[in-house]
Amino acid sequence: MSIEMLTYAALGARLNISPQAARSLSRRLKLPRSLSDDGKALVSVDLAEIRHTPRPPRGRASSSALLAAKIEALKAEIARLETTATDHRADFERERERADRLAVELLQATAETTAAQEATARLEALKAEITRLETTAADHRADFERERERADRLAVELLQATAEIMAAKEMTARLEGEVAALRTGGRADGSIDSPEQAARRLGHLAATIVEADRKACR
Repeated sequence: MSIEMLTYAALGARLNISPQAARSLSRRLKLPRSLSDDGKALVSVDLAEIRHTPRPPRGRASSSALLAAKIEALKAEIARLETTATDHRADFERERERADRLAVELLQATAETTAAQEATARLEALKAEITRLETTAADHRADFERERERADRLAVELLQATAEIMAAKEMTARLEGEVAALRTGGRADGSIDSPEQAARRLGHLAATIVEADRKACR
């Protein structure tokens, strides 16, 4: 058993692998590590205990074939992604057009809703105005009915007053005729009344005055 302190490069050279592969191997085997005076990493290793068979180097032709296959696979993937992107672009354009149409429809619906709300507000205002006018008309109708009844009463009273005035005028004319007859002590044809006739005429005049006074007090 011979323990050696080797750098990763030296370990790779001893095992015929690259320094990176030697680093990975030492980590996988959990080999003790330390630092040299110049700051390089050293691993403690017993080469007799390490059984590592390096992979045979691949041929250039096989590497080129694998690389070409990868390139073709990448090209196919790129073509697939481009096709998918084209499909997504078409979907995007359709959805954008649909979104634009919906935005226009939304604006129209908003405008219609606003107009409907304004029309509803105007309708409510008109209803309130109609109610107010109906109330006012009802009040005016009541006033009209009261005034019409009052006018009817006044018309009746006017007719009564007119009839009474006409009767009073007629009575006044008769009284004036009677008074004139009494003053002259005779009739209109120039004849002289007897005392009895004068008394009757005077009584008739008194009755006429009483009747006129009663009518005036009604």
